Amino acid sequence: MALWKWILAAAVSLVLAALAGLSIHFRPDRAIRVATGAVAHLICSKTFVSGLDPQTVFAETLERPGFRQLRHVMNFQIDKKAGTVDASTLWLFRSHATFHEGFGCVEQLGTKAPYLLKNDVEALKVPKTPPLLPEIAGPDVVEPTDPALKAALDHAFEELPAPPFRRTRAVVVVRDGKVIAERYAPGIGVNTQLSGFSLTKSMINALIGVLTQQGLTSPSLPAPIAEWRRIDDPRREIEVEHLMRMTSGLDLDETNPGFDPSTQMYLYRDMSAFAVNTRMIAPIGARFHYSSATTQILARIVRDLTGGPEQTLAFAWRELFNPLGMRHVTLEFDGSGTLQGANYMLASARDWARLGLLYLNDGVVGGKKILHPDWVDFCAAATLDSDYAAGFFTNRSDHPNARGRVARGFPRDSFFASGLLGQRIVIMPSQHMVVVRLGHSIDPTGDIRGVARLVKEVIAATQP
Repeated sequence: MALWKWILAAAVSLVLAALAGLSIHFRPDRAIRVATGAVAHLICSKTFVSGLDPQTVFAETLERPGFRQLRHVMNFQIDKKAGTVDASTLWLFRSHATFHEGFGCVEQLGTKAPYLLKNDVEALKVPKTPPLLPEIAGPDVVEPTDPALKAALDHAFEELPAPPFRRTRAVVVVRDGKVIAERYAPGIGVNTQLSGFSLTKSMINALIGVLTQQGLTSPSLPAPIAEWRRIDDPRREIEVEHLMRMTSGLDLDETNPGFDPSTQMYLYRDMSAFAVNTRMIAPIGARFHYSSATTQILARIVRDLTGGPEQTLAFAWRELFNPLGMRHVTLEFDGSGTLQGANYMLASARDWARLGLLYLNDGVVGGKKILHPDWVDFCAAATLDSDYAAGFFTNRSDHPNARGRVARGFPRDSFFASGLLGQRIVIMPSQHMVVVRLGHSIDPTGDIRGVARLVKEVIAATQP
């Protein structure tokens, strides 16, 4: 290491030691560990699951706000044979992620080894009956024949001359149950599994919907969390719907500077245990604030209701992925064996579109009601005065964000799954259409204007 880095590392260590007495939410060492953990995990997943170049992943990740300040002092090492990635800042705050075939990547947090699932994933992918959802496309990329559709894809993949770059990776347009247009960036194909980030929250919504349809839970029931059951604990009044709508009142607000509790959840081997053991800071149901940690509590509920880690994975394949014909999916779990329901599902763009079709078709697939009746309208209805619904963002709202999207071309009845860096599954019932856009846009809005233009142009191209 260069002498200046040794000096800087020593200075950082002294400063952090002096600050160690601060509240855990405001300790810079914890924020840096969040960053190194995310870098290790993302390089691991995007290299070993998506097949992307690790150096490119590293460079693009460090362009993001919150990481940008560390780009000159962060480094990583990858062992492709062992399937491991290590990331550190000034050779401190080391984070380690390991790839396990079929299960993606998991971080090593603390001295205890992470829980490793024992399922035969390939066997889970073999359905006992044919998929309920008819095939949406053949094996080849569906090139649009309509000039207007082709122009819409051209515009979606246009790159800006300077940052923030859009970096569109994949676009899939499905109308009346069939892919009518799609395009992929170089190195990406129809079966490439791409990170959905918070699109994963919408998948958790679907699992809760299946469990509700099967009578195992309901949004109106108190959340089945053992830690909240004491008679004097106000959290015992939190219902499943409050978690779905992020109105629980728990101290789990997400602001993403690396210091907020929802971000620091990723420092824990058992992320949901961290989340459920937080205090109340607002009345239940009175206040919305976006919170990944709240969705992680829902992931724990799925784990408990299905019977454990292996049962969670089997349930997801049996009840959701196989009926929808989803084949190229990886679910990642935390070190305790709980699905990382807020952030870490990877799937092909077509498979993300298949998830959207479940909601476009009102939860019915092949004549079978997979989701509870009225589930889709319930999940697309705005929460309080926000443009968030339940696991989705919605345009069925008077919030300025929703009105702005409608003005740019989103149908009023549309709603969408949304993930970091511009991942979108736009569901448009009035158009019988689902549009998926995946990429790596560091625009603070996730290139929502570009997505709105795509939506507006594909609607115009498909009008009679």
